[in-house]
Amino acid sequence: MTRKIAVVAFAQTDHRRTSDELSEVEMLMPVLHDVLAQTGLKTADIGFTCSGSSDYLAGRAFSFTLALDGVGAWPPISESHVEMDGAWALYEAWTKLLTGDADTALVYSYGKSSPGSVRDVLTRQLDPYYLAPLWPDSVALAALQARALIDAGETDEPALAAVGARSRAAAAANSHAQLRGSVPHGDYVVRPLHTGDCPPIGDGAAAVILAAGERARDLCPRPAWIRGADHRIEAHGLGVRDLTDSPSTRMAAERAGAFDRPVDTAELHAPFTSQEVVLRKALRLGAGVRVNPSGGALAANPVMAAGLIRIGEAAARIQRGESDRALAHATSGPCLQQNLVAVLEGDPR
Repeated sequence: MTRKIAVVAFAQTDHRRTSDELSEVEMLMPVLHDVLAQTGLKTADIGFTCSGSSDYLAGRAFSFTLALDGVGAWPPISESHVEMDGAWALYEAWTKLLTGDADTALVYSYGKSSPGSVRDVLTRQLDPYYLAPLWPDSVALAALQARALIDAGETDEPALAAVGARSRAAAAANSHAQLRGSVPHGDYVVRPLHTGDCPPIGDGAAAVILAAGERARDLCPRPAWIRGADHRIEAHGLGVRDLTDSPSTRMAAERAGAFDRPVDTAELHAPFTSQEVVLRKALRLGAGVRVNPSGGALAANPVMAAGLIRIGEAAARIQRGESDRALAHATSGPCLQQNLVAVLEGDPR
């Protein structure tokens, strides 16, 4: 890559179990104002805007067009949308800036899971002929993956409980997290997963600003440069996959340059404790890597925004000087079906 692109600002909501009193636009607007204020930019200064959300969560077609009211439709903007987590919107914006068509980009995503049963909604992403008619929800499928890991000797229930406890303890310092500090592990939801092994259901939004080259240094004292990013997908049929491994994550990490040099921080989008076990192995993360210092998706998991938040959290640590080289991961689909990996670095200190 001949053009250097960086994350120069990141903002997110305080994630909550429900935000019935707010529309998606009302939830999103403070985040957009915050992320722009960090750079001093106005909407008219942004060269490209890209968003990520899901019409299935909103319950209406083309719901993302309403969220544009929060961005502002005048003056006219160059805009795109992905029906995916905002991490994939960031990937599109990153490639746009690499082409030289724009120097700055605004990326945002949001999701309100509280109005309905998100476990049922997520069944609609399954194979429509064989799996979806059986209505296996997201927790049941994650439990199958956890059971496969336990049977393979990769982990056990106490080890999974320790992952949940560590993540929520780390979230104690994160004012935006939905679950912070000591949280009871609770009863089984679907064996072998307890309540503490599963993500909270909640609403939230996030936004980042990308900038290219010297423009990034003008907007941020220590930009988080995106050294590489890639995303891959597993086979759609769960029955043909080894649920104890994630080849797509490993390949995406390799293509993004994650294995070229060690990272000191990893923000993993692992909504279930068992998925962190899979991702740690696929990404070759050693004991010296700090994993999910923000608390991760076990502390706050706004659907369609949680992956973008992982990139934002990793970038924010670089900007604060708490990390020099970080890995960020986002996932979508059942049992880590689709995976995106980005590697971010700060300028040498």
